[in-house]
Amino acid sequence: MGPIMIVVFLGVFAFVALLMVASGAGAAEQAKHVLASLDSALATESAEARDQILNLRKSDSFSAIPWLNLRLRKLQLGPLLHNLLSQANLKWTAGGMLAMSAVGFIFSAYLVYWYFGRSILLALIAGLLLGFAPLGWALHKRSKRFNKFQEGLPEALDLMVSALRAGHSLIAAMGLVARECSDPVGPEFKACFEEQNYGLELKTAIDNMINRVPLQDLRIVSTAIMIQKESGGNLAEVLDKTAHVIRERFRLKRQVGVHTAQGRLTGWVLTLLPIVLGVALYFVNPTMMSILWTNPIGIKLLWIASIMIVIGGLIIRKIVNIDI
Repeated sequence: MGPIMIVVFLGVFAFVALLMVASGAGAAEQAKHVLASLDSALATESAEARDQILNLRKSDSFSAIPWLNLRLRKLQLGPLLHNLLSQANLKWTAGGMLAMSAVGFIFSAYLVYWYFGRSILLALIAGLLLGFAPLGWALHKRSKRFNKFQEGLPEALDLMVSALRAGHSLIAAMGLVARECSDPVGPEFKACFEEQNYGLELKTAIDNMINRVPLQDLRIVSTAIMIQKESGGNLAEVLDKTAHVIRERFRLKRQVGVHTAQGRLTGWVLTLLPIVLGVALYFVNPTMMSILWTNPIGIKLLWIASIMIVIGGLIIRKIVNIDI
């Protein structure tokens, strides 16, 4: 029975994958025709101009499958996942991320259910762990990108201060940051610079950048620019002091991270120790450990232990996370 179920699952998965590839190929072919029309209309063959054309065509498709794209548009989940993937700089679609989560959940849950003697609890836990793996990876990539942006923001402000003191305007200074700074600071300022050039107000363009990169340091920069625009003053000096404040916040945050490192390590040890110990005891004596998911009392104990581990981990996380 087990091999038959595996063959059926692989067949269904292959069919769905071929359907997604076919739908994506059709969308890609349509995009090629549109780009060819734009190239003919503008009579350009340069790579730089073609990149500008591509930037003008913002894609808000949540999936290559039409019916799934329509469903995701009607739900709030589609825009949330699309925004998350954009902030993480991942080339996935919301539908593709959901498909990966569904396949990971089904595949891992079935394997654990078949290997551990039809234990629904273990199958559910394994399925949830692998099913949420794409979401966890996207959150990790977003956090890593935000940290990199936060580290590069003071240098970008210093570059803007130098440009302003040399006589350039604020928009020209932002364009200089867009050209000279690396990812992710450069591309984000480039998007803001281009939006302002295309007709948006400066405040709207900066607010859009804050929506893409919702960091407190960037909000401080936005507030400083808007206050200077309304009341006047030396913008170069304001941005210079803003960069100093951001550097001090970053230094203080690192210092707090050093002092709370032991607490974070304690939280990870206390969270992972029961799981690792349970797996090790299962390989030593499977008969004894299997009582936890074959006996009704053992199942209740597993649920209670899981809830207490989660609550304890959240409490420790709340203690060691200090807002600065």
